[in-house]
Amino acid sequence: MFGDRRIQIKTPDQVRSMRAAGLVVGETLELLRSSVRPGISTAELDRIAAESIRSHGAEPSFLGYGEPPFPATICASVNEEVVHGIPGDRVLAEGDVISIDCGAIVDGWHGDAAITVPVGAVAAEVAELLRVTEDALWAGLAAVHDGGRVSDISHAVETSVRARGGYGIVEDYTGHGIGTAMHMAPDVPNHGRPGRGARLKPGVALAVEPMVVLGDQANGIAEDEWTVVTLDGSWAAHYEHTFALTATGVWVLTALDGGRERLTALGAPYGGPAD
Repeated sequence: MFGDRRIQIKTPDQVRSMRAAGLVVGETLELLRSSVRPGISTAELDRIAAESIRSHGAEPSFLGYGEPPFPATICASVNEEVVHGIPGDRVLAEGDVISIDCGAIVDGWHGDAAITVPVGAVAAEVAELLRVTEDALWAGLAAVHDGGRVSDISHAVETSVRARGGYGIVEDYTGHGIGTAMHMAPDVPNHGRPGRGARLKPGVALAVEPMVVLGDQANGIAEDEWTVVTLDGSWAAHYEHTFALTATGVWVLTALDGGRERLTALGAPYGGPAD
Protein backbone atom coordinates (compact mmCIF):
# COMPACT_ATOMS: atom_id res chain seq x y z
CA MET A 1 0.00 0.00 0.00
CA PHE A 2 2.91 2.34 0.63
CA GLY A 3 5.66 3.17 -1.84
CA ASP A 4 8.55 5.60 -2.08
CA ARG A 5 9.11 7.35 1.26
CA ARG A 6 5.93 5.88 2.72
CA ILE A 7 3.72 7.42 0.06
CA GLN A 8 0.32 5.77 0.02
CA ILE A 9 -0.38 4.05 -3.31
CA LYS A 10 -4.07 3.55 -4.03
CA THR A 11 -5.71 0.76 -5.98
CA PRO A 12 -8.13 1.72 -8.78
CA ASP A 13 -11.05 0.93 -6.46
CA GLN A 14 -9.60 3.15 -3.76
CA VAL A 15 -9.14 5.98 -6.27
CA ARG A 16 -12.81 5.63 -7.17
CA SER A 17 -13.65 5.97 -3.46
CA MET A 18 -11.57 9.13 -3.35
CA ARG A 19 -13.49 10.40 -6.36
CA ALA A 20 -16.70 10.09 -4.33
CA ALA A 21 -15.19 12.33 -1.65
CA GLY A 22 -13.83 14.66 -4.31
CA LEU A 23 -17.24 15.12 -5.89
CA VAL A 24 -18.73 16.08 -2.53
CA VAL A 25 -16.01 18.72 -2.19
CA GLY A 26 -16.41 19.95 -5.75
CA GLU A 27 -20.18 20.23 -5.54
CA THR A 28 -19.98 21.98 -2.17
CA LEU A 29 -17.48 24.51 -3.50
CA GLU A 30 -19.70 25.28 -6.48
CA LEU A 31 -22.61 25.84 -4.10
CA LEU A 32 -20.44 28.17 -2.03
CA ARG A 33 -19.23 30.02 -5.13
CA SER A 34 -22.83 30.78 -6.04
CA SER A 35 -23.59 31.83 -2.45
CA VAL A 36 -20.82 34.42 -2.14
CA ARG A 37 -22.24 37.95 -2.26
CA PRO A 38 -21.88 41.26 -0.45
CA GLY A 39 -23.59 41.03 2.95
CA ILE A 40 -23.15 37.32 3.60
CA SER A 41 -21.08 36.28 6.61
CA THR A 42 -18.34 33.69 6.57
CA ALA A 43 -20.28 31.83 9.27
CA GLU A 44 -23.25 31.52 6.91
CA LEU A 45 -20.98 30.10 4.22
CA ASP A 46 -19.71 27.60 6.77
CA ARG A 47 -23.28 26.58 7.60
CA ILE A 48 -24.05 26.06 3.91
CA ALA A 49 -20.94 23.92 3.51
CA ALA A 50 -21.69 21.75 6.54
CA GLU A 51 -25.23 21.14 5.34
CA SER A 52 -24.03 20.26 1.84
CA ILE A 53 -21.33 17.84 2.99
CA ARG A 54 -23.58 16.01 5.43
CA SER A 55 -26.45 15.87 2.93
CA HIS A 56 -24.16 13.74 0.74
CA GLY A 57 -23.52 11.33 3.62
CA ALA A 58 -19.99 12.65 4.07
CA GLU A 59 -18.11 14.14 7.01
CA PRO A 60 -16.10 17.39 7.05
CA SER A 61 -12.35 16.83 7.01
CA PHE A 62 -11.48 20.10 8.74
CA LEU A 63 -13.81 20.18 11.73
CA GLY A 64 -11.81 19.31 14.85
CA TYR A 65 -8.56 18.94 12.91
CA GLY A 66 -5.23 19.84 14.50
CA GLU A 67 -4.30 21.65 17.70
CA PRO A 68 -6.04 23.77 18.70
CA PRO A 69 -8.90 21.89 16.99
CA PHE A 70 -10.15 23.75 13.93
CA PRO A 71 -13.68 24.91 14.84
CA ALA A 72 -15.38 24.96 11.44
CA THR A 73 -16.21 23.01 8.29
CA ILE A 74 -14.41 25.28 5.82
CA CYS A 75 -11.48 27.65 5.89
CA ALA A 76 -12.67 31.11 4.86
CA SER A 77 -9.77 33.49 4.21
CA VAL A 78 -10.56 37.06 3.16
CA ASN A 79 -8.27 39.51 1.31
CA GLU A 80 -4.88 39.53 3.11
CA GLU A 81 -5.69 36.21 4.80
CA VAL A 82 -3.85 33.54 2.84
CA VAL A 83 -5.24 30.28 4.26
CA HIS A 84 -6.84 28.71 7.33
CA GLY A 85 -9.23 31.57 8.09
CA ILE A 86 -11.86 30.68 10.69
CA PRO A 87 -15.44 31.47 9.65
CA GLY A 88 -17.29 33.84 11.95
CA ASP A 89 -19.13 37.15 12.08
CA ARG A 90 -17.16 38.81 9.28
CA VAL A 91 -19.50 40.08 6.58
CA LEU A 92 -18.23 40.16 3.00
CA ALA A 93 -18.23 43.50 1.20
CA GLU A 94 -18.20 44.45 -2.48
CA GLY A 95 -14.67 44.19 -3.79
CA ASP A 96 -13.42 41.58 -1.30
CA VAL A 97 -12.07 38.21 -2.29
CA ILE A 98 -12.53 35.05 -0.24
CA SER A 99 -10.55 31.83 -0.41
CA ILE A 100 -12.73 28.87 0.53
CA ASP A 101 -10.94 25.63 1.37
CA CYS A 102 -13.10 22.53 1.80
CA GLY A 103 -12.49 18.89 2.69
CA ALA A 104 -14.79 15.88 2.98
CA ILE A 105 -14.50 12.24 4.00
CA VAL A 106 -16.41 9.40 2.34
CA ASP A 107 -15.87 5.84 3.61
CA GLY A 108 -12.58 6.88 5.17
CA TRP A 109 -11.17 8.61 2.06
CA HIS A 110 -10.52 12.35 1.83
CA GLY A 111 -11.01 14.99 -0.83
CA ASP A 112 -9.57 18.51 -0.50
CA ALA A 113 -9.91 21.57 -2.77
CA ALA A 114 -10.04 25.35 -2.64
CA ILE A 115 -11.27 28.25 -4.74
CA THR A 116 -10.90 32.00 -4.44
CA VAL A 117 -14.07 33.93 -5.22
CA PRO A 118 -14.49 37.65 -5.96
CA VAL A 119 -17.24 39.37 -3.99
CA GLY A 120 -19.01 41.38 -6.67
CA ALA A 121 -16.71 43.54 -8.78
CA VAL A 122 -13.05 43.55 -7.75
CA ALA A 123 -10.03 45.60 -8.78
CA ALA A 124 -8.41 44.55 -12.07
CA GLU A 125 -5.14 43.58 -10.36
CA VAL A 126 -7.06 41.37 -7.94
CA ALA A 127 -9.00 39.67 -10.73
CA GLU A 128 -5.70 39.01 -12.49
CA LEU A 129 -4.21 37.57 -9.28
CA LEU A 130 -7.03 35.03 -9.19
CA ARG A 131 -6.46 34.06 -12.83
CA VAL A 132 -2.71 33.73 -12.33
CA THR A 133 -3.14 31.49 -9.29
CA GLU A 134 -5.76 29.21 -10.87
CA ASP A 135 -3.71 28.91 -14.06
CA ALA A 136 -0.67 27.95 -11.97
CA LEU A 137 -2.68 25.18 -10.32
CA TRP A 138 -3.57 23.71 -13.70
CA ALA A 139 -0.01 24.08 -14.94
CA GLY A 140 1.10 22.00 -11.97
CA LEU A 141 -1.53 19.34 -12.63
CA ALA A 142 -0.62 19.19 -16.31
CA ALA A 143 3.03 18.52 -15.39
CA VAL A 144 2.12 15.22 -13.72
CA HIS A 145 3.14 12.07 -15.59
CA ASP A 146 4.13 8.49 -14.83
CA GLY A 147 7.82 8.45 -13.95
CA GLY A 148 7.97 12.15 -13.15
CA ARG A 149 8.89 13.67 -9.82
CA VAL A 150 6.96 15.69 -7.27
CA SER A 151 9.08 18.76 -7.90
CA ASP A 152 8.01 18.73 -11.55
CA ILE A 153 4.68 19.98 -10.20
CA SER A 154 6.42 22.59 -8.05
CA HIS A 155 8.48 23.86 -10.96
CA ALA A 156 5.47 24.11 -13.26
CA VAL A 157 3.52 26.12 -10.67
CA GLU A 158 6.41 28.52 -10.11
CA THR A 159 7.16 28.92 -13.81
CA SER A 160 3.52 29.72 -14.55
CA VAL A 161 3.39 32.40 -11.85
CA ARG A 162 6.77 33.96 -12.68
CA ALA A 163 5.79 34.30 -16.33
CA ARG A 164 2.88 36.53 -15.37
CA GLY A 165 4.61 39.17 -13.23
CA GLY A 166 6.20 39.93 -9.88
CA TYR A 167 3.87 38.01 -7.63
CA GLY A 168 4.84 36.48 -4.29
CA ILE A 169 4.57 32.69 -4.01
CA VAL A 170 3.91 31.57 -0.44
CA GLU A 171 6.67 29.13 0.54
CA ASP A 172 5.72 28.20 4.10
CA TYR A 173 2.64 26.17 3.12
CA THR A 174 2.52 23.43 0.52
CA GLY A 175 0.36 20.85 -1.16
CA HIS A 176 0.44 17.33 0.20
CA GLY A 177 -0.30 13.69 -0.18
CA ILE A 178 -3.87 12.66 0.59
CA GLY A 179 -5.88 9.47 1.01
CA THR A 180 -6.90 7.82 4.27
CA ALA A 181 -5.71 11.02 5.98
CA MET A 182 -6.07 14.59 4.80
CA HIS A 183 -2.35 15.38 5.07
CA MET A 184 0.15 12.67 4.15
CA ALA A 185 3.59 12.40 2.57
CA PRO A 186 4.90 13.94 0.42
CA ASP A 187 4.84 17.73 0.65
CA VAL A 188 4.22 19.43 -2.69
CA PRO A 189 5.91 22.88 -2.67
CA ASN A 190 4.88 25.59 -5.11
CA HIS A 191 8.41 26.44 -6.19
CA GLY A 192 11.63 24.62 -6.94
CA ARG A 193 13.72 22.83 -9.53
CA PRO A 194 12.21 19.92 -11.47
CA GLY A 195 13.29 16.30 -11.27
CA ARG A 196 13.42 16.04 -7.49
CA GLY A 197 11.40 14.34 -4.78
CA ALA A 198 9.34 11.19 -4.84
CA ARG A 199 8.61 9.52 -8.15
CA LEU A 200 5.10 9.75 -9.53
CA LYS A 201 3.33 6.55 -10.57
CA PRO A 202 -0.23 5.27 -10.91
CA GLY A 203 -1.98 5.19 -7.55
CA VAL A 204 -0.32 8.36 -6.23
CA ALA A 205 -2.84 10.96 -5.02
CA LEU A 206 -1.79 14.51 -4.15
CA ALA A 207 -3.36 17.85 -3.38
CA VAL A 208 -1.77 20.72 -5.34
CA GLU A 209 -2.46 24.19 -3.91
CA PRO A 210 -0.64 27.33 -5.03
CA MET A 211 -0.96 30.38 -2.76
CA VAL A 212 0.01 33.60 -4.51
CA VAL A 213 0.06 37.18 -3.22
CA LEU A 214 0.22 40.65 -4.74
CA GLY A 215 3.14 41.68 -2.52
CA ASP A 216 5.77 39.93 -0.45
CA GLN A 217 5.14 36.29 0.45
CA ALA A 218 6.20 36.74 4.11
CA ASN A 219 3.38 35.75 6.45
CA GLY A 220 2.44 35.10 10.05
CA ILE A 221 -0.30 33.49 12.09
CA ALA A 222 -3.04 35.57 13.68
CA GLU A 223 -4.05 35.45 17.35
CA ASP A 224 -6.67 32.78 16.62
CA GLU A 225 -3.70 30.40 16.07
CA TRP A 226 -4.96 29.39 12.62
CA THR A 227 -5.38 32.26 10.17
CA VAL A 228 -2.32 32.91 8.00
CA VAL A 229 -1.97 36.57 6.94
CA THR A 230 0.53 38.45 4.79
CA LEU A 231 2.81 40.67 6.84
CA ASP A 232 2.59 43.54 4.36
CA GLY A 233 -1.20 43.33 4.08
CA SER A 234 -1.14 42.36 0.42
CA TRP A 235 -4.05 40.33 -0.89
CA ALA A 236 -3.80 36.61 -1.59
CA ALA A 237 -5.37 33.94 -3.76
CA HIS A 238 -5.47 30.18 -3.14
CA TYR A 239 -6.63 27.37 -5.43
CA GLU A 240 -6.41 23.63 -4.83
CA HIS A 241 -7.40 20.31 -6.37
CA THR A 242 -6.88 16.71 -5.36
CA PHE A 243 -5.74 14.44 -8.20
CA ALA A 244 -4.82 10.81 -8.68
CA LEU A 245 -2.43 9.53 -11.31
CA THR A 246 -3.98 6.59 -13.15
CA ALA A 247 -2.70 4.29 -15.88
CA THR A 248 -4.03 6.71 -18.51
CA GLY A 249 -3.21 10.10 -17.02
CA VAL A 250 -4.33 12.64 -14.42
CA TRP A 251 -7.77 12.38 -12.85
CA VAL A 252 -8.65 15.55 -10.93
CA LEU A 253 -10.87 14.05 -8.27
CA THR A 254 -12.29 17.32 -6.95
CA ALA A 255 -13.12 18.81 -10.38
CA LEU A 256 -16.68 18.06 -11.46
CA ASP A 257 -15.52 17.04 -14.95
CA GLY A 258 -12.47 15.25 -13.57
CA GLY A 259 -10.26 17.93 -15.06
CA ARG A 260 -10.90 16.81 -18.64
CA GLU A 261 -11.45 20.30 -20.13
CA ARG A 262 -8.46 22.11 -18.63
CA LEU A 263 -6.04 19.19 -18.98
CA THR A 264 -6.99 18.61 -22.62
CA ALA A 265 -6.52 22.31 -23.37
CA LEU A 266 -3.01 22.07 -21.89
CA GLY A 267 -2.16 18.94 -23.88
CA ALA A 268 -2.06 16.71 -20.79
CA PRO A 269 -3.59 13.22 -20.76
CA TYR A 270 -6.87 12.91 -18.86
CA GLY A 271 -6.88 9.88 -16.62
CA GLY A 272 -10.52 9.58 -15.61
CA PRO A 273 -13.29 7.40 -17.02
CA ALA A 274 -14.13 7.79 -20.69
CA ASP A 275 -17.82 8.48 -20.06
